[in-house]
Formats: sequence, C-alpha cells, structure tokens
Amino acid sequence: MKKVYSDAVSALDGLVFDGMTLMAGGFGLCGIPENLIDALVASKVKDMTVIANNCGVDGFGLGKLLDTRQIRKMVSSYVGENKLFAQLYLAGELEIEFNPQGTLAERIRAGGAGIPAFFTKTGVGTIVADGKEVRDFDGYKYVMERGLTADLSIVKAWKGDTEGNLVYRMTARNFNPMMATAGKFTVAEVEELVEPGQLDPDTIHTPGIYVKRIIQGTNYEKRIEQRTIRQKDAA
Repeated sequence: MKKVYSDAVSALDGLVFDGMTLMAGGFGLCGIPENLIDALVASKVKDMTVIANNCGVDGFGLGKLLDTRQIRKMVSSYVGENKLFAQLYLAGELEIEFNPQGTLAERIRAGGAGIPAFFTKTGVGTIVADGKEVRDFDGYKYVMERGLTADLSIVKAWKGDTEGNLVYRMTARNFNPMMATAGKFTVAEVEELVEPGQLDPDTIHTPGIYVKRIIQGTNYEKRIEQRTIRQKDAA
C-alpha cells in the first residue's frame, strides 16, 4: 500500500467532505500539522466539526480555518489565544463543546481504543455534567463521557518512515499520538522522512498500522503563542 505522498494537497485528496469531523493534533502551536492545515484551507471543505485542544491563533494554525469560516463546531479545551474564535462564538457563527483538558485527552484515547464511554469525577456538579449520566461509585459521583472518533485525523511528528511509523518530540506528544489512533483515516506529516529500519523500534510512538498516508512537511514556522523572557537583572 502506497503511503508516501508528495505534498499535503495530494495526501488529502478524496478524504475531505463537507460536514466531516476532523481531529487535528498539537498542543498550542507545538506539533501542529501546518502543511495539512493549509491544504484543508485550499480544499474549501466546509461545516467541519474540529476536535483539537485549541484553535490556533488569529491567522495561524487552525485559526486559518476560522478565517475562511470552514469550521462549524469546535470540540476543545482551551481557546484563549484566538480573538476571532470569541467573536464568531458570540455572534452565533461557531458552536463550542468545551472539555476539561484531561477529559478531552481521555475521550480521544478511549475512541481510539474502541471504548465508547467512561466515567470521571472531573466536571461533576458543574455545567460540564449537564445532560450527562452521573453515577455513584463507592460513594463518589462520576459523570459519563463519550469516546471521540473522527472521519479524518491529521497529525505532525518529528520523524517518520515510509511505513508510517512516527516519533514525536516533547510537547508534540500531547494529543498527536491518541488522535492518530482515533481517526477512521489518519494522515501524518513529518519533519524528516526515513526508510524502514532507520527508526529505533523502542522510540516509535505511533505504529504505522494507524497511518494511511504520510508526507514530509516543509517551511515550518513553529510559532510561539506567548513569548515570555526574563528581564536582565539591573546591575
């Protein structure tokens, strides 16, 4: 099975459709699939439900898909860096399903593992639990959360081989590995593409069986959401 594609546009060919559910990996702006996001913008696909920890920033990352109004609903944990996000939500042009961050991660992991639902203490007694089943276990209340899956997952890794095995670096391991398992079809982009056998098997985080297509990404910006530096001590 051919897995390597020459660019992001061809890697998404035939996989996107209006109304689809998309998972997009990364944490903040770290480990986001920049090339595949650009290809989604170019595809003009619309009315997407996007599952991601956050929605990029204004004009970058998933924020580009807000600019073009291609997202109908976000299933997210943190969206505080995007002014357009807030504007669209307040104007009734964007639906939001907020999740505690750990709950979101576990919902995605559960979906990839074939687990339809699980119970957690997080959110009990808050609006997070509204409309959901709450059950008592050993004297404590737990709220039921559904596992999440997607029509398409797009992920970004540091290294990958032509069989789709992936290695992530540091913060990029947040959300990318579990999303790779929870998509009906997973497309990956990597900074370095190597031949089979060149990756140490003990370092592989996502086995190639989960990845159907892969590209070597280019022109990464790797922006920082908020740059904080220490001021020099006054001498």
